[in-house]
Amino acid sequence: MTVSSELRDALCTEDLWRRMRKRVPPIVSEYFVGGADEEITLKGNVKAFQQTVLNVRGATRFETLDTSTTVLGHELAVPWYISPVGSLRTIYPKGDAVAARVAGNFGTVMGLSTLSGTRMEEVAAASSKQCWFQLYLCGGRDTALRAINRAKKAGFTALFLTIDTGVSGQRRVHERMKPLQALHPWEGLSGNERLQWILRRLQLAPQMSTRLPWLTDLLGDEGVMRFVNIIDDKGEPMPFTDIGSQLASSAVTWADFEWIREAWGRDRPIIIKGVHCADDAKRAEDVGANAVVWSNHGGRQMDRVPPTLHMVQSEMPKLSGSGLTFLMDGGIRCGTDILIAMSHGIQAVGIGRAMVAGLGAGGEAGLTRSFEILREGLERGMRLTGVGSVDEIRSMGADLRCECLLQGDSHLPPFVY
Repeated sequence: MTVSSELRDALCTEDLWRRMRKRVPPIVSEYFVGGADEEITLKGNVKAFQQTVLNVRGATRFETLDTSTTVLGHELAVPWYISPVGSLRTIYPKGDAVAARVAGNFGTVMGLSTLSGTRMEEVAAASSKQCWFQLYLCGGRDTALRAINRAKKAGFTALFLTIDTGVSGQRRVHERMKPLQALHPWEGLSGNERLQWILRRLQLAPQMSTRLPWLTDLLGDEGVMRFVNIIDDKGEPMPFTDIGSQLASSAVTWADFEWIREAWGRDRPIIIKGVHCADDAKRAEDVGANAVVWSNHGGRQMDRVPPTLHMVQSEMPKLSGSGLTFLMDGGIRCGTDILIAMSHGIQAVGIGRAMVAGLGAGGEAGLTRSFEILREGLERGMRLTGVGSVDEIRSMGADLRCECLLQGDSHLPPFVY
């Protein structure tokens, strides 16, 4: 695996994010960059971590550190997993399989989105560890059942159900770019439509011409991807198209849980993702879920909802005595953020944008560097705060944190991603 000096010299995931945006054209990268509406929640996710202050216990030394955790019977060498993120193949060839391979190398789990461009069998085969499948009901119940059966046969060991995607959030910057218009095929267009097709591509030429390595990768990877894990009754994959109407017509409800549980298997873990409040977490447990992910979808769905860390702080304590496993995602950019999440009793965190940063910056080498940065930061934070294991972080809990007396946020670094 060749590693460029730019990747090797990256000191934080923000460095990789900037590199990703240089390599991937805005018409594509903005899908991963943007949040809903004014992006208040997107930024709040990050600031909630930045405004948390930690206690330090001095005069400690550890020969080794234990960063492992256990989630639903899965032994993870690091306390994070890859969150399911759609359309990774648009930023790197067979990006989902590449991400799975890196996850396995770090001893953790790959979460695969339904809205992915790499066959789930190939993704599972790429990892030396387990993979989890995130199910959307795009295409209806029969299509979902086909996906569930494929995931079981491919060896996926847990199923995500996402409950905060009744419709797609409005991501204005990307919508104004009209990405789907740019991806429309030439075939079947009328004379005037073909003229518009040509003009649209001419408009995109400046951003493509400065990113030829990405363009070469895309064309060598079969061009525009299709959703190959959404197969209709004719055996055809769903085209890469607007999925907003699909989500609106096939949103998961509590009533769907029983048939999904039956199809997946009652002895197999189900994780409810997109939980904002204790009431929904209790409902998830009542219908038989094994875990919940506190998540606002990275600020991409409903804007002006609480940052995920604030949900964990305010809602999770209401669930004392629950048998659920608690996970979270949103706003995690460094190892210290992971340490903070663990101090609230979280079992593992999902890594989304920091994963995209590495994958888009340089494929396997870039994502490896992103995960190295997270691990180095976590281990440094553990040594400096005087804790030797993830279990110790959880047991210390609030004793690891103290009240922040700084007013405002002018002391915080500029928002990068």
